[in-house]
Parts: sequence; C-alpha cells; structure tokens
Amino acid sequence: MPFKKLHPHLKAFLDSKEITSPTPFQKASIPTIKSGTSVFCIAEKDLGKTTTLILTTLHKIKCEEFGTAPRAIVLVGSNDDALEIYEEFSKYTRYTDVRVYLADEKSHIDLLKSEIFEGVDILISTTKQMNKLLLLEGVNTTQVKILSIDDADFLAQGTSTADLISITQSIHKCQFVIYAEKMHPALKRLESNFMEHSRIVSISL
Repeated sequence: MPFKKLHPHLKAFLDSKEITSPTPFQKASIPTIKSGTSVFCIAEKDLGKTTTLILTTLHKIKCEEFGTAPRAIVLVGSNDDALEIYEEFSKYTRYTDVRVYLADEKSHIDLLKSEIFEGVDILISTTKQMNKLLLLEGVNTTQVKILSIDDADFLAQGTSTADLISITQSIHKCQFVIYAEKMHPALKRLESNFMEHSRIVSISL
C-alpha cells in the first residue's frame, strides 16, 4: 500500500487522522511520483490530488529542514489557492522542522526575497509571483528536487503557461508533477518543453 511506504512521520499523521486506505488515484499516483519521474496526474475533484501533492512533496524532502535554498516548489493559479495549500501543508508540518513559506502576492517583493534568503524548504507561490521572484534573483533554485503544480487547469488560460516555462528554464535536474482535472491541450504542449519524458496517471470515477 502506498501509505505504508511513506516517511514514518507522514504515516503517523495519517494514522492519527484514521486515514488508512489510499484513494484509487493515490494508489496509482504515489508510487509513480516516488519513482522520481515527471508525471501528469489527471483526476476529477475530490479524488485526493492535493493530499497526494503534500504527501509526495514532504516524502521527497524527508520531512526535515535542510540548508537555506528551497528543495520543493508548489505553484498555483491564484493567491487564494496559494494560501489554501499553505494552510493544508501546515497541518502536516506542525510537529516537524520543515519550513513552508508562502510567497504572498500581498507582501512587498523585497520582504519576500529577504525571508526566502533566510531559509525555506518548501516554497508556495503563484506562477506570476514565482517568475517575478526569479527575474529579481529572489530564489536560489539550485537545490530544487521537485516542482508541483496544483489544479493546473488554470494553465489553459491567460499568460500563466509563459510564466511557467520561464520558471522551469531556471531549474535543472528536477522532477515536475502536474495535477489537473483534464489533460488540456495547454498541458499536452508542455511535453515538448520540460515534460518531455513524463508519464501520465489518469483516474476517473
């Protein structure tokens, strides 16, 4: 079972919430993500995509603090979404030393840069804000092991895809995981960019 092979802290947290069985999506996606390959994770709402993102991200960085540069980046479509997933991560990291940081669009960019420089493990941001930080040399991406995009359906509209491609050009030797409800043409086009050797996990009810 996927949960049994997760980091002991994550397993204990799930046990405390009496979550013992993965959803069909989690059963299919967690082992694939843990293998280290880049993945498109396609599933409808409420099948466990965000929980999978949190579990695999924390497992990847071994649920521990290390260094100052972020080892995981989580991108979302809006500042409200960023705050929501930050709060979800906080539930899992409350009794660890993992530093989860929200690059809040409402904060001054210089404040974000200085706080990120002090040290973070997981950086949560919108694509727009992350691209802005990178253009201003506000994030060291040399240690990033995994970059995940939650509810990536937003990439089907606006300039977010251009921001995302710009972001990925600053990151090397990284695993990319994209979560969405549908395999939109905008996502499919990413296969010719940073998702060229990716796999697809698709689950429907």
